[in-house]
Amino acid sequence: MRVLIVEDELFMAEAIRDGLRLEAIAADIAGDGDTALELLSINSYDIAVLDRDIPGPSGDEIAERIVSSGGGMPILMLTAADRLDDKQSGFELGADDYLTKPFELRELVLRLRALDRRRAHNRPPVREIAGLRLDPFRREVYRDGRYVGLTRKQFAVLEVLVAAEGGVVSAEELLERAWDENADPFTNAVRITVSALRKRLGEPWVIATVPGVGYRIDTGPDAGREAGERG
Repeated sequence: MRVLIVEDELFMAEAIRDGLRLEAIAADIAGDGDTALELLSINSYDIAVLDRDIPGPSGDEIAERIVSSGGGMPILMLTAADRLDDKQSGFELGADDYLTKPFELRELVLRLRALDRRRAHNRPPVREIAGLRLDPFRREVYRDGRYVGLTRKQFAVLEVLVAAEGGVVSAEELLERAWDENADPFTNAVRITVSALRKRLGEPWVIATVPGVGYRIDTGPDAGREAGERG
């Protein structure tokens, strides 16, 4: 999951970002409305977390832009405006959830995961493919009934690959979806993480490398082992 945090209090924004990263949720920060709109125009996010009172275009204006774009991105308003009238106007603008400050990070994480489940209502909460069973809410992975312990980043990468349902995911897309805007586009982190993930999942290799293209979950009986050993 990748979220955009629109918050002008830098200390709070960074604390939220760092806390979400510990939960395998990648997050970018926008400290004002103009930056938020720019990031929304160039990146793909699963959820927007909006403070309403920010410099430049307000959180309300950003919410209206998101809704009018028709992309269906969920919006969680995270704000000090805690009156019932404030909440009503927020929901009327298109917010899917509303959390007031101060708040517990754990509650924010739970709400984000709930929004992500609703966003992906057309696919089962627990995803299964090629002997893998991935529960994105409990952050658990099983292979052929055997529990597999993964690091946060390995889980995030696997979640993207499983969601592609056997389709090829480029290294660039994995970097965008499982890391964040601060990731070095020339890093070999994707290759290293995929290699370690393969070993955690065990043989026969279930993640296939498509040379020059990217990676995919191999649904065939033998191709995964051969392709995985090449990359």
